[in-house]
Amino acid sequence: MINSIYIDNIIKTALLEDINYLDCATDYLIDEEQENTARFLAKDDGILCGIDIALRVFELLQPQGFIAEVYKKDGDELQKGDIIAEIKGKTRTILKGERTALNLIQHMSGVATATHKAVEIINGTKASIADTRKTLPGLRPLQKYAVTVGGGKNHRYNLSDAAMLKDNHVDAGGGIANAVGKLKEKLGHMTKVELEVRNLDELGQALEAGVDVIMLDNMSCEMMRDAVAITNGKALLEASGGITDETLREIAETGVDIISMGALTHSVKAFDISLKIAD
Repeated sequence: MINSIYIDNIIKTALLEDINYLDCATDYLIDEEQENTARFLAKDDGILCGIDIALRVFELLQPQGFIAEVYKKDGDELQKGDIIAEIKGKTRTILKGERTALNLIQHMSGVATATHKAVEIINGTKASIADTRKTLPGLRPLQKYAVTVGGGKNHRYNLSDAAMLKDNHVDAGGGIANAVGKLKEKLGHMTKVELEVRNLDELGQALEAGVDVIMLDNMSCEMMRDAVAITNGKALLEASGGITDETLREIAETGVDIISMGALTHSVKAFDISLKIAD
């Protein structure tokens, strides 16, 4: 799903950040021809994401002779102690690529695991879990891919994908009716309009303006239920703002269509995976 050129560029940037010109421990300690086997091990329970990207780190460092046996694929549920993959290559390759590979797979698996948990919490409701643009600079495609592996859906990738009017847009654009009207005069027929609303009065204005998606920003569950009844299917409703695992189920049961969570990407806990020399 992810452009291989983007992946390689991310990895090369990370490797250059980690190895300026030599690895002074590995290059002076390990013979150039020494080979070893190592294993990726799960140290917690969760969802795997990024194994192919982690392996690509070693392939770039050692284009010839690197071998990988993969036992778990992206989306698989891991249990503590599971062997994810076994690799064999030059020992220098394994030691130099270890940190970069783990940084990527641990973060991506953390995003997938957090998303999977959120999806499970709202299971049985009509709502879906979505990410946001609150991503780490340069890593957005990796993070958004990880959200889909965890069972979530992607919000827009960037500002070019859709026209989303937040409170500052509305305030700077002369109010809801004026802002949406000016947009619709210029937007192509393929571009959707989403509008953030803060109360039911703004919800009514959004419906009158004919937007495609309405974001219910930091609303109480009681107000969201009223918004669902008022909207009555005329637009998609997205709940957003300060949502946690503890509030997820109640929000989903209000009848909203989408629940977007910045925490899936901007502050997720890394999933614990280790890489250990096996021989």
